[in-house]
Amino acid sequence: MAMAMAIAAIVSRSRALLPLLLSPSPLPPPLNLLHLPFSSSSSSSSSSSSSAPSPSFPFKPTIPTSPDPETSDFEREPDDAPSDPDGSDLPEFLQLLSHAKSLSSSHKDALALLRSSSGVERSRALVRRALWDLRWDWESAMLALRWGEECVLDCPAAWHLAIWAMGKQGRFDMAWSVVRRMHKRSILTQRAMVIMMERYAAANEPGKATKTFHAMEKFKISADLTAFYSLLRALCKNKNVEEAEELLLVNKKFFPLSAESFNIILDGWCNIMTDITEAKRVWRETASCCITPDGTSYTHMIRCFSKVGNLFDSLRLYDEMKKRGWTPDLTVYNSLVYVLTGENCLKDAQNIFSKILDEGLRPTVETFNCMIYPLCESHKLEEAQMVMEDMMVKGISPDIETYHAFIKEEGIDETLKILRRMRDAHCGPSKYTFLLLFDKYFGLNESENALRMWSEMRKYGIDPDSSHYIALVEGLVKHGWMPKALQFYNEMKDRGFIPDPKLEKVFKEFIENNKDHWGRVGKDYIISQHGKHNALRGAAV
Repeated sequence: MAMAMAIAAIVSRSRALLPLLLSPSPLPPPLNLLHLPFSSSSSSSSSSSSSAPSPSFPFKPTIPTSPDPETSDFEREPDDAPSDPDGSDLPEFLQLLSHAKSLSSSHKDALALLRSSSGVERSRALVRRALWDLRWDWESAMLALRWGEECVLDCPAAWHLAIWAMGKQGRFDMAWSVVRRMHKRSILTQRAMVIMMERYAAANEPGKATKTFHAMEKFKISADLTAFYSLLRALCKNKNVEEAEELLLVNKKFFPLSAESFNIILDGWCNIMTDITEAKRVWRETASCCITPDGTSYTHMIRCFSKVGNLFDSLRLYDEMKKRGWTPDLTVYNSLVYVLTGENCLKDAQNIFSKILDEGLRPTVETFNCMIYPLCESHKLEEAQMVMEDMMVKGISPDIETYHAFIKEEGIDETLKILRRMRDAHCGPSKYTFLLLFDKYFGLNESENALRMWSEMRKYGIDPDSSHYIALVEGLVKHGWMPKALQFYNEMKDRGFIPDPKLEKVFKEFIENNKDHWGRVGKDYIISQHGKHNALRGAAV
């Protein structure tokens, strides 16, 4: 009874704040940052949020996206626009490069053979295009750079891409060789060192990322505030938020604390980790350092509270943000749409759209997705479909995240229809789409449908990479399809992907424990985990 009354009180307070969404902001009262309370409901919910996975949220996929030739996290630079529209020499050059590699026993020999080949004229545009096409093949990218480096001495973006490609594939020795070559040529840039830090952070090597920052002065590159903030962002982006925060505090004598620096840490806890307990701690730490939160600070906190479904604090901070004179941006309104829809305040969520227009902003597909996602998660698929239709009437086309919202909840037949609609709309499906589907069907203990999605993936011309194999094999192992899992695992290794140590151990133990049954026809059987009496049954896959 007491619990019910407490919940009712929280809901009542949240609804009391809803009129503030449409009301003008009064003049800000005196600011007292040392006493910024959060609701008791947030405290109780936050204790669990730090230990349990956060709810699904359209802004941040829960499954890591695998490397896709069509997309990458390499930031193209302003001067990196193509200047050779037809790229007529590129296919011939790539063929020559492949030929040189196949006929040579070493990198040095391949480079010599490539340089002696005639028929392709070196140019800045050709080298840059080749590096972009070869960014997933570090050996070929290195050859292309060495072959045409004289043409790109005035093009830092080409060297940056080469460093990124080496680091992306874990070849930091080759990445450092490019850095040293740039230094020797007197063309080394701060951005090159920042890319090294970012790649180390992405490889879960925060210590080496920090050492790279400290090594900048040795290369006569300024380790200034911009570079320091880049290091903090790289660490936070890759979930090393604790390390980033410690680094910030340790270096406060050299880089004074500010709202901007705390916002980087706040972004990590709010948007990368979704840890509301740590986010509130950093908020209080900001106040204790006599630093005033700015609009970005409020945006991060509102977004975090909305992710965990805390309607009261989302609305309270929104109101406080306006009182302090900060103008909410579309991210804030998207967050409010999400949390209001998730808390079944659909009318109020729809009113946010009017508020967005009143503020001179325009709803985007992300805004509508913030209503579609929670509706789909609540199995209100008809209402979600109506929102999507309304979005299309307003001239906004669904994006791949819109389709993903429906795919996560629909049955197998409707999922297949959605995949076809995505293809017809030239909006996927992507590699991530099928990772999501594997996760869905293995979570429902529907291994047959997961295998069906594997076949569908091939039909849509998507070549599986290591993340797809690992997701499929781990799912099959979890549900007892051991021989089938081993079949795909061996296929993965045959294709040159790196073996997984944990799976190696699992399969070794399986074979040892089933010697009597493991023969030439063993792969035609599956293992059941539903009781000892049928631990090995002859059901064909």
